[in-house]
Amino acid sequence: MSGNIIQLNKDLIKNNLKDLVRNSVEETLNALLDHEADELVNAEKYERSGDRKGYRSGHYDRNFTTTSGDVTLHVPKLKGISFETAIIERYRRRECSVEEALIEMYLAGVSVRRVEDITEALWGSKVSPGTISNLNKKAYEHIEEWRTRPLSGDYPYVYVDGVFLKRSWGGEIQNVSILVAIEVDKDGYREIIGAAEGMKEDKESWKNFFIDLKKRGLTGVRLVIGDKCLGMLESLSEVYPDAKSQRCTVHFYRNVFSATPRKLMREVSMMLKAIHAQESREAAIQKAKAVAQRLKELKLSRASKIVEDGVEETLAYMYFPSQHRLRIRTNNTIERVNREIKRRTKAIGAFPDGQSALMLVCARLRHVAGTTWGTKRYLNMHHLFDQELQSETDREAAV
Repeated sequence: MSGNIIQLNKDLIKNNLKDLVRNSVEETLNALLDHEADELVNAEKYERSGDRKGYRSGHYDRNFTTTSGDVTLHVPKLKGISFETAIIERYRRRECSVEEALIEMYLAGVSVRRVEDITEALWGSKVSPGTISNLNKKAYEHIEEWRTRPLSGDYPYVYVDGVFLKRSWGGEIQNVSILVAIEVDKDGYREIIGAAEGMKEDKESWKNFFIDLKKRGLTGVRLVIGDKCLGMLESLSEVYPDAKSQRCTVHFYRNVFSATPRKLMREVSMMLKAIHAQESREAAIQKAKAVAQRLKELKLSRASKIVEDGVEETLAYMYFPSQHRLRIRTNNTIERVNREIKRRTKAIGAFPDGQSALMLVCARLRHVAGTTWGTKRYLNMHHLFDQELQSETDREAAV
């Protein structure tokens, strides 16, 4: 009976299946490239048509790495029109996570043999030990190009924050701050526009950060949202004097809660929320005065002082459309990204230097930017522009 059992060569089957999948991927991609070329020239291969926009001129081969292994693409060459394929671009999103993985493995001290195994799982083919350092260098170059890319157009709302990580310096573990900026553009979409190393969140670091953003093309800033940081506020007024500053209400609440006993936390929370539930800035200021007085009656003098000194810093969002206020009064949009950064960098422990920390953070930011995160409209900016137009009309009428 046992003699009738068929013995399977698992390695042979695995290799054959891998070749089959790779060949299928290769055929599919090349068919898509041909179809894309037909659409660009507005005619099929060898077709005579008066609507033709260009002509085929053969093709050239290029290697392309997929998760199924290396394939050969026959990229069409065209006369009279340039061939810019979207097919390959769709696969480039993979590069962001691959670059991030290579940097992370390098910083975590993963062995070369382990890197070979991981890259085979990621790419479908092993990366030789001699090329790992070159791949890291190339990844750094790609990330730096993305980090310093030119900006264009107006960016009305800008969220800023600092992420603190650990780095080794002279045998000691020190904090290193990575400054991050996210904007909402004139069409209402979010974009990660900046990341830079700052030894600490001081005025000099923030000033250099804002100056760099301005040089790259950051204009049209109406409101900058962030936590209370004197260095940031002072440098903002110098680089973008016309922009208003919004202190994150969540961080403001936390500061008040730090001076509040647990048994009164719920009551104080309701009082603070009542301030920012007001329809106008003037009404919110009056409500804040009443809240500060009530806190004094509860023997919470330090909490009362925090409200009196800081509440107006949290009300800049009230100058802007009511439809935007819920999303521009807090720094939540950048805090979520920062939590993702900390999650991915936790395994590293202490970075060898600040540049390494910056590169891995940027790799994660670039990956986030390549997801649907940046393709969903965050705000309807017509509300802002209609408000500004109405304000301009009112000023002209008053003259």
